[in-house]
Amino acid sequence: MGLFDKMFGRGAPDDNDSQKRFDELKTKYQSVLNAADQSQLQFENLHVQDNKLFIKAIAPSQDAANKIWDQIKLVNPNGDDIIADITVSQSTAQAAAVSGQPQGQGGQSYTVKSGDTLSKISKQYYGDANEYMRIFYANRDKLRDPDKIQVGQQLTIPPA
Repeated sequence: MGLFDKMFGRGAPDDNDSQKRFDELKTKYQSVLNAADQSQLQFENLHVQDNKLFIKAIAPSQDAANKIWDQIKLVNPNGDDIIADITVSQSTAQAAAVSGQPQGQGGQSYTVKSGDTLSKISKQYYGDANEYMRIFYANRDKLRDPDKIQVGQQLTIPPA
């Protein structure tokens, strides 16, 4: 299963019509999703909302965010079938300096148990199984696929 095969995030619908529309829009905007992944955007939401592709993500820099906007314009200059809410985060160093925490820290630590999935862990910590990508993106240094976690892995659970 690929990284963007399933809808996720708050408000992600769970019906066949939405999934079909999601698949159509995902195909159309695949270059945008690839650029976002390569630019290391942290996706919070990716689903269909009001018959449009809804993306909510945090870019590591303004340049990364601009690259995504440029790619969206290449695919569809009107942007009439996509909603992109892309914010720019502070750099890891700035965030660490502000919080007083070492780089890469924040949130709780969780040890994966037998039978766990990111959705199950997300439900436990956030009350919503569709928030699993928050955990995935917080652990990109350890995980390559949200469906492939292993018993004994230490995961960081970002704050709610």
